Amino acid sequence: MTTGRLLGTGRDNDVYELDAGWVLRRNREGWGDAIAEGAVMEHVRAHGYPVPRVRLSDSTPTELVMERLSGPTMLEACLAGSLGAEEAGATLAGLLRRLHAVPARSSASDRRVLHLDLHPDNVMLTSEGPYVIDWSNTEEGHPGLDWGISAVILAQVAVGDEPVADVARAMLTALLADPSRLTDDGLAEARRRRAANPTMSRREVELLGEAEELIRTIA
Repeated sequence: MTTGRLLGTGRDNDVYELDAGWVLRRNREGWGDAIAEGAVMEHVRAHGYPVPRVRLSDSTPTELVMERLSGPTMLEACLAGSLGAEEAGATLAGLLRRLHAVPARSSASDRRVLHLDLHPDNVMLTSEGPYVIDWSNTEEGHPGLDWGISAVILAQVAVGDEPVADVARAMLTALLADPSRLTDDGLAEARRRRAANPTMSRREVELLGEAEELIRTIA
C-alpha cells in the first residue's frame, strides 16, 4: 500500500500518513496479527469504548489501517505541563474500569477484554476525550492482569533514574487509589510477562523487583 510521510515510530511499529483522516501502522519486523487486533478494536468500539476506527478490508496481518487522531499522548501532555500526573493516573484507572465493563467476545462470563499495555504513551488526548491505541497485546482474561501490567509499567519508571520518575510515581499512586481489581495473581503474572518481554532492556528487567515492592507499598 502506498503511504505518505512517516508520522511516528515506536519500539515495534512505524505509523505513516495515508488518505485523508487515516493512517497505516506497519510492523517493522513483519510480524503480528493486525487483523485480529483490529477486530478487538471494533468489538470494544461497538460497546462505546474510545478507540480509533479501523478499516479491516485494507489491513493485513502486519499493517493496520486506522483513523487518524489529533492530539498529544497522555505522556506528552504530562511532560508539557498541560495535564497533571494525578489526573493522568485517575484517567488510566477509569479507562481500565470502562474496558473491563465490555463483555468478552468469548462465552466465558468471568473473562473480559484486556489491553495489556495501557500506559500514558498509549492514550491520545483528543478534543473528544482520551482514546486508547496500540492493541497488539490484547487478549481475554481476568482484569487483575490488566491492572497489574499498567501498574508494573508505571512502577518500573518510578523506581528508575529517569527525569520522569516522580511523574510516574504520582500516576501510579493515583491509579492504585482507584478501587481497582489489582490482585496478587495478576501482579505476579504481570511481572513474569514483563520479564519475558523481548523489548525490555536488561536495566528494565532488573527494576522489576523494586517496582513490585513499590506497588505493594502503595496498594
